[in-house]
Amino acid sequence: MPRVRELEVFRLVLPAGRRSESLLVKLTDHGGMTGWGETISPPVKSWSRLEESLAALLIGADWEHPDTVASGDPAVDMACWDLWTRMRGVPLAEAIGGTRTSLMATVRLAPDPSVESLVARVNQQVCAGYGHVTLDIRPGWDVEPVRAVRRAYPALTLAVDCDNAYTDLGQLVALDSYGLEVIERPFATADVTAHASLQDQVTASVAVEAGSSAELDDYLTLRAARVLLLRPAAFPSLSEARRAHDRAAAAGWDIQCTGGQGAGLARAATVAVASLPGCTLPCDVTQPPRQNQIVSPIVGANAGVIAVPLTQPGLGHDIDEVRLRRLAKESFRS
Repeated sequence: MPRVRELEVFRLVLPAGRRSESLLVKLTDHGGMTGWGETISPPVKSWSRLEESLAALLIGADWEHPDTVASGDPAVDMACWDLWTRMRGVPLAEAIGGTRTSLMATVRLAPDPSVESLVARVNQQVCAGYGHVTLDIRPGWDVEPVRAVRRAYPALTLAVDCDNAYTDLGQLVALDSYGLEVIERPFATADVTAHASLQDQVTASVAVEAGSSAELDDYLTLRAARVLLLRPAAFPSLSEARRAHDRAAAAGWDIQCTGGQGAGLARAATVAVASLPGCTLPCDVTQPPRQNQIVSPIVGANAGVIAVPLTQPGLGHDIDEVRLRRLAKESFRS
């Protein structure tokens, strides 16, 4: 039974990419075992809430299972799972019901200055071993780049991510003639009816992202999609993410696990959740900037395949605390 004797919290501004923030939590029990968790781009209130109340909730308390902590904070929940599974000597993926030892990966490509350079980038990724590519599109950058990539690679499995940027069906329906596997996040999340209308008119699967069971139920009721984009970091706990997985899988949906930001811990949790049996589509953890990673080995794909760490307990990665403390903009210990 874990009993936390020390809580440490670190706020990081990551050095590469968009310089997003991560909040990292370290729990240490009375036997010296540690557990780690991460929240991506946390709101300011998360920092103050951790400092003011979670130390009182966690330190000195006995708990049987991570679900009994009920912190409501993804980083604390992840750290509790990491500590709990390390104490039992089991990998996180196994503890939450994962069955896969490796995952196929998709690579995500942002809009390019030209169609020609986009096709060249796709060629690089195909040569690197990827068999699945996701193109980020937007109004005005959609049909032409998809057509060019499909002409260059007729057999490539191709998806598009619309980042909720569209308001009408026309261009998206036109994309369906290019043999897309998935059209991700086409409309604003709340517009369930538009998603349902699009799914009725295309053979590609529409993919939606839901951060709660209520949101997911709205899509399921209207049959507004056929794919759940499951982002574990968007849920207050890994058990909540598992319940969303179970709901979508029971409805016959495919599931793609996604989560490509952060310092490595949230990515590792994404891989663990992606090992669940219903996660049938390639995992999207995006190739990480190495300078942002404080875990070893870094979480990413090799030749289009992501290994699920099943030889080490917990998240399955070592933490570079020296680098973490160097990157931390502020921290506290209780």
